[in-house]
Amino acid sequence: MTRYAMSDLERRKALKLLAAAAIAPLTACSVDLAPGSGDAAPPRSASARTPAQGREAIVAITKMGARWETSDPFLFCAHHDDRYPAGNEQLGPAASLEGRRIGQDFEGKDGWRMYHGATVPGFPKHPHRGFETVTVVRTGRLDHSDSLGATARYGDGDVQWLTAGRGINHAEMFPLLRRGDDNPLELFQIWLNLPRANKMVDPHFTMMWNHTIPRHTNNDEDGRRTTLTVVAGRHGADQPPAPPPDSWAAREDSDVAIVTIAMEANARFELPAAQPGSERSLYFFRGSGLRIGGREIPDYHRVQVRGDVALSLEAGDAATEILLLQGRAIGEPVARRGPFVMNTDDEIRQAYADYRRTGFGGWPWAGHDPVHPADAGRFARRADGSVDRPV
Repeated sequence: MTRYAMSDLERRKALKLLAAAAIAPLTACSVDLAPGSGDAAPPRSASARTPAQGREAIVAITKMGARWETSDPFLFCAHHDDRYPAGNEQLGPAASLEGRRIGQDFEGKDGWRMYHGATVPGFPKHPHRGFETVTVVRTGRLDHSDSLGATARYGDGDVQWLTAGRGINHAEMFPLLRRGDDNPLELFQIWLNLPRANKMVDPHFTMMWNHTIPRHTNNDEDGRRTTLTVVAGRHGADQPPAPPPDSWAAREDSDVAIVTIAMEANARFELPAAQPGSERSLYFFRGSGLRIGGREIPDYHRVQVRGDVALSLEAGDAATEILLLQGRAIGEPVARRGPFVMNTDDEIRQAYADYRRTGFGGWPWAGHDPVHPADAGRFARRADGSVDRPV
C-alpha cells in the first residue's frame, strides 16, 4: 500500500465516522435454558442421529434487536430490509429526504433508510481492521469500492466475503437502479472474527456469485419443501466456494456454517448435527409458529441450540425463514470499538493511530460514496485489474 497523509478535513470526517460506527451494546430479553437456570443439564450422550426435543436441544431463546447478537467466532449480524422507492438520475431515492437525519438515517421512515448516505443510501468510505465481513445480498444491488482499488457490483443472491486483516477502507452503497419501480433491498452482513495469528494479514475479498452457491431442497413426507442455501459449510455433496485463505472458516476443524433455511408452510425438516463443541444459533426472522425440537418459538427470536445433536424444525402456517450461524469458538479475548476488532485495548488504540497516520492505503476514488453507472451490471474488478462476472 502507498503511504497516505490525510488533510485536517479528512481526518475530522474519518474520526466522526469512526465514532458513528461504534457498536452500542444491545439489551435483549432472554429465556435462559442453560444448566444452572433451573433445568437439568442436557445429557451429553444424546445420539447425533436422533432429533433433539424441547429443552434438551434449546440452550436459550433471545429476542432479536436491530443488530443480532452472535456467539464466538461471530461478532454480530445486521439484517437490512429496506423498501426503497423508485430511483432518480443520481441512483438515489426519487422521494423527499426531508425529515431524515442525513448522514445518520437509521429510523426506517416510510420503510427505508439512507444510513450514512447523503444522495445514495448506504455506507460511504469507512475503515475496518481485524475481522471479516460476509455480505449476503438477497435482493437488490450493492456497489463496493475499496482502498486497494478493487470495486464490484453484486446482489440478488451474490455474496462478498471480505477479510479486512491489517486494515482496509471500503464503501458499500445501495444504488436504486429502477427508475419506474420500487427498489427493495435485503441483505445480511455478518461479522466473523479473525484469530490473533491472522489479525494483520493482507486484505482480501472473495466474490461468490449466486449460481455458485449450493442450494439443497428437501421434501418431507407430505411433499412440503425446505431449501437450504449454503454460503459456508457443507450439506450434502456440494460445497460452496472456498472462503478467503486466512479466514477462520478456511480451517477444516472450524465447522463454520452460514446457511439460510426457507421452509414452506407446515414443512418439516431434520437439521443434521454439527461437530461436537460447535456453537449453533438459529435466527427466526420471517414467519410465525416455528417449532424447534418440539417447542414453539416466538416470532423474531434467536434460538441457541446444542450443536452436537440433530434438530427437528417444523414451520407454522406461513412460509418460514431462518438464518443458521455455527462454528467452533476461536476462544481468544475480544477488544472491539467501532470498526476495529482486536485482542487488547492497546491494539485498538494502535489501530486508531495507524488509521490516522496512514489512512489504510488512502482512497483512489473521486468521492467517499462512489457508485457505478446504472447499466454496469454485476461484476468484480480486483486490485490487479482482472474482472470477474457471473455466468
